[in-house]
Amino acid sequence: MTTSDQTPEPASYEAASARIEEIVRRLDSGEAGLRETLELVAEGRRLVEWCAAELEAVGRGLEELRLEELVARLERGGAEQPPPAVQG
Repeated sequence: MTTSDQTPEPASYEAASARIEEIVRRLDSGEAGLRETLELVAEGRRLVEWCAAELEAVGRGLEELRLEELVARLERGGAEQPPPAVQG
């Protein structure tokens, strides 16, 4: 197991994003050797996957909030119109 396999989970999305930027800068510099490059790429991939999972969880949370908001409006008699859907 390499050192990068033991990388702890990021403290936050922002911390993971900052580390990904550091990794990209190091790789772009061309100064990393083969072993370091492999370790950085593996770490970067894990961080990107972690960030994607975080974004997915936030998206689910937002969707739940929208559903709760819709239920509340319906229970009030639907007096308010829902905001237009955001195209993604």
